[in-house]
Amino acid sequence: MIRPLNRPMITLSIMLATIMQTLDSTIANVALPHMQGTLSASQDQIAWVLTAYIVAAAIATPLTGWLVDRFGQKNIFLASIGGFTLASMLCGMSNSLAEIVAARLLQGVFGAALVPLAQVVLMDINPREKQGSAMAVWGMGVMVGPILGPTLGGWLTDSYSWRWVFFINVPIGLLAIYGMWRYIPSVPGARSMRFDVFGFAMLSLAIGALQMLLDRGQQNDWFSSSETWIEAIALVVTATYFVAHTLMTPAHKSFVDFRLFKNQNYVTGVLFIFIVGLVLYATRALVPTMLETLLDYPVATTGLVTAPAGVGTMLAMLIVGRLIGKIDLRLMLFIGFMITAVALWQMAHYSLDLSQSDIVWPGVIQGIGIGLVFVPLSAATFATLSPQMRAQGTALYSLVRNIGSSIGISLVQTLLVRNTVIAHASMVERITTGSSAWTNPAIAKAYDVGTTGGAALLDSVVVRQAAMIAYIDDFWLMLFLTLAVLPLLLLIRPPKRDQAPDAEVEAQAVMD
Repeated sequence: MIRPLNRPMITLSIMLATIMQTLDSTIANVALPHMQGTLSASQDQIAWVLTAYIVAAAIATPLTGWLVDRFGQKNIFLASIGGFTLASMLCGMSNSLAEIVAARLLQGVFGAALVPLAQVVLMDINPREKQGSAMAVWGMGVMVGPILGPTLGGWLTDSYSWRWVFFINVPIGLLAIYGMWRYIPSVPGARSMRFDVFGFAMLSLAIGALQMLLDRGQQNDWFSSSETWIEAIALVVTATYFVAHTLMTPAHKSFVDFRLFKNQNYVTGVLFIFIVGLVLYATRALVPTMLETLLDYPVATTGLVTAPAGVGTMLAMLIVGRLIGKIDLRLMLFIGFMITAVALWQMAHYSLDLSQSDIVWPGVIQGIGIGLVFVPLSAATFATLSPQMRAQGTALYSLVRNIGSSIGISLVQTLLVRNTVIAHASMVERITTGSSAWTNPAIAKAYDVGTTGGAALLDSVVVRQAAMIAYIDDFWLMLFLTLAVLPLLLLIRPPKRDQAPDAEVEAQAVMD
């Protein structure tokens, strides 16, 4: 007798794993200074705690489809969450930089499959009319985890120790393992895909080179460094080999099945999620650094004023999940992008004189916009994709989103540094003793450039103003890019409520 699906318990178990994995993408950030002292590492060295996780996860993500096909969905899920939990425990027990970097590599490898597999399982266990709500639940875990990570990480570090940033995963992971083992049905792997060693090697090297270039480019002053040139050349060479090899290899033997790209909605969705990662995720990297470096916010306060953005995202996802199938997906995406544009317009008018409400409300509005974009986009992307293609399709979807996010973050950080220098030079040119401000005795005394203290004080004021101008420039850029992508909504083909998966892709999947 086949036991009926316990959808609530399966969903709960999956979301525990998803939130745990997405939390770890940001939860360690605020604890880095504490780790640096304990592990006797320099500022450059401790950054490997973040880089190791990102690179390992990026390389391992494309493996998800083949692993599921080979060993079965449930087995890979259990192995992934078990390995991730064990690696988290090893991170917390680390006593040297080498130990924690190795443990973070393991975390990235085992955690890479969790988010795409969660998406696949939620779609598989829900009928078509409920998949919109399922994607809303999945989207909450993916989006809210990184938002709440700094808040939770700051509290654990301040109240206990940086080690609890990792130890907190152990009880959550054990609960998720039990729920998956108990409630997810076991389906053997189809074993229809062959492992393309050369294709995987080239793709892995290309992704690794790209991540390293983006993560360390600003630190190395980009192409003035030989390391950046080596990474760029490695990226171009390996990516070229991968594309050429894939195009000349039959679909069922290739590491990336190009039949996915015969589905119009999937292609459009992948393009859009790259843009979403590029435009929307990048702003998340700007606000915390602005608050801490320019407005002198403590880490805990920064977490508190940025966390409401997650509330906006959750509310939007809960609502939009019920609207899918009733309202045109393109209309919801348009509204989501416009709401996001409104939030960015508010941020583009920031100044050094901000109240906490000036920070909270644009964040909430942007969170609502992201929620309205993320769920309909996921539903539209996979609505016409055959179930046999979902594991590989979701892995590639997650990979492209992460690459877009990495490029976006690298872009805004680079522009921030360069525009700060440009604004600083421009402002210094305009400071002269002939200015009317110098007629005020108090100002003339405080900012007396003839004294070391006065010159230093004046320079600090100019630096803060220049940095604020650079942040505003980044917000304007994100606003313009958000508006620029709106015409691409016309490329999306809204799925009909009774539409079956793409017949051509389905037929080819069965034939192979």
